[in-house]
Amino acid sequence: MTERQVSLRREGAVALVTLSNPGRLNAMTRAMWRALRAVFDDLHGDTALRCVVVRGEGGAFCAGGDISEYPSFRFEEASLREFHENEVWAALQAMLDCPLPLVAQIEGACMGAGVEIASCCDIRLAGASAKFGAPIAKLGFPMAPREAALVHGAIGDVLARDMLLAAGVHGAQRLYDAGFLLHVLPDAEVPAAAQAHAARIAALSPQAARLHKATFTALKSGGAAAQQLLATAYDYADTAEHREGIDAFLGKRPPNFRPS
Repeated sequence: MTERQVSLRREGAVALVTLSNPGRLNAMTRAMWRALRAVFDDLHGDTALRCVVVRGEGGAFCAGGDISEYPSFRFEEASLREFHENEVWAALQAMLDCPLPLVAQIEGACMGAGVEIASCCDIRLAGASAKFGAPIAKLGFPMAPREAALVHGAIGDVLARDMLLAAGVHGAQRLYDAGFLLHVLPDAEVPAAAQAHAARIAALSPQAARLHKATFTALKSGGAAAQQLLATAYDYADTAEHREGIDAFLGKRPPNFRPS
C-alpha cells in the first residue's frame, strides 16, 4: 500500500477507490483525507471513466477517524478548524463535486467518517452485517457542522439525531428502511453486486449521468443555482449522445455512447 492509503484503480470505464488503514478498519488519517481529495480531483475531466466504486479494504468500509492522531491537533482551535475545513470537508466536497456517479460498497464498519464518505455517494449497497453510527459524543466532541448537515440530509432526521445525540449504532436493514441504502445483501455478495451496478451505470449515457447529478445539486441548493439549471437545461439537444440514444432505440440496437 502506498503512503497515501487511498488507491485508485481503473477497470475499463469503472474506477475503484479503496480506503486502506490495516489494523484500524480503514479509519481515516489526515493523510488519507488529503489523498481522498487528490484522488477525486484527479477524476475530474477523465472522459474514459463512467462510474466510481468507493470501498474499504479487508471487509470493512471505514471505522471513522484515526483517533490515535487526535491528541496532536484537536486541542487547539486553529488546528482543529484546519483539519475539518481544509482536510475533511475539502475531501468530501471533492466527492460531492465529482461529475461521475459514485457507488458505495459498504462492508463491515461504516462509522463516523465512513458515514460521511458514504453520504457523498449516489448509490449505496451494504452487507447484512454492516454497522452504521457516529458515536463521537462518547469522545467529548460533536461532528463538524457541514459534515453533520451532510449526514443529516442523507440518512434523515431520526437516525441522524440518534447517532449524534445517543451514540446510536444501527444495522444495515435499519438504514435501508430509512432510504440510505439501495440494497442489503449477503456479505459475500456485496463486492460483485457493487461492481455489477457500476458496470450497469457505465453502459448508459455519461452525459445523462453528468446532467442528472448537476440537476440534483442545483435543486438542492435552490436559488440562483436552480435558475441557472432552468436556463441551460436543454443545451444537450444537439449532442451526439442524445442522437445516438434515440437512433439506437428506433433501430432496435444497443446504444454506443463513445467518450466525448
